[in-house]
Amino acid sequence: MDLVAEELQFLSITDILKESISIPKQSPKTFYLVTLTLIFPLSFAILAHSLFTHPILSQLESDPTAASSDWSKLLVFQFFYLIFLFAFSLLSTAAVVFTVASLYTSKPVSFSSSIAAIPSVFKRLFITFLWVSLSMVAYNIVFLGFLVLLIVALDTQNVFLFLFSLVIVFLMFLVVHVYTSALWHLASVVSVLEPLYGFAAMKKSYELLKGKTGMGFVLVFGYLAICGVINMLFGSIVVHGGDDYGVLTRIMVGGVLVGLLVMVNLVGLLVQSVFYYVCKSYHHQGIDKSALYDHLGGYLGEYVPLKSSIQMENLDA
Repeated sequence: MDLVAEELQFLSITDILKESISIPKQSPKTFYLVTLTLIFPLSFAILAHSLFTHPILSQLESDPTAASSDWSKLLVFQFFYLIFLFAFSLLSTAAVVFTVASLYTSKPVSFSSSIAAIPSVFKRLFITFLWVSLSMVAYNIVFLGFLVLLIVALDTQNVFLFLFSLVIVFLMFLVVHVYTSALWHLASVVSVLEPLYGFAAMKKSYELLKGKTGMGFVLVFGYLAICGVINMLFGSIVVHGGDDYGVLTRIMVGGVLVGLLVMVNLVGLLVQSVFYYVCKSYHHQGIDKSALYDHLGGYLGEYVPLKSSIQMENLDA
């Protein structure tokens, strides 16, 4: 697709997906290694997590008075799982966003250069993640409050309170949760490509989403829905399907689902990178090579100022 930056604002969702899928072709070895070392472990952990917790949870459900060692195992496993998930999620984001930015500035990229750039942006990503986490905590508190109201309405048979709580719960999940996720994804790209992080990155993400909120909503909702379906299939067939499916079938299905999630996560990271450029173009905000050079640790090579915005026709690795 030969498009200059000024034309990015006119890309449709289909165009964004096509552009995102085509990006790895510009540097296949780099994306292969990033996928193998960062995105695959992340995707595998997301799905395999339930394989390890299911036996422990089954034991606790069957015996509520189980030894404290079972609870300790569960809590320790959950703690290390969340740390692993958090770390590889940030590492994958940093590596993919940096690689895409390098390609968009027509600079040669490699796996080593992408990995080398991570330390310079990890702190900003981490702080932004903390701010998003605080937002999600506030959201979850309000969400749980309305869930309690919903339960109370069921017990008291209060039709008005039930319908009101149901609508609020639905809107909070469908609108607030998805919108917050869109802000988070865009803020992550901002944290990598600009000298902004934390609340400032969230604010910049909010400004960039203006005018493209509907597109961002559809992209994030589609990503979450596909991940949800993959997780549901993995849980029903691989984790809980022991009585209905043979071991070989479960292994094969599990392998296919892990592969699918790897591709979905890779495309998701590519989409959020391209969507960032689309939003910048929509608001007529140029992106020059100097900004990337200054804020990605100087790994883009020899410094030569770029007078115009990023040109997508020069995606040569």
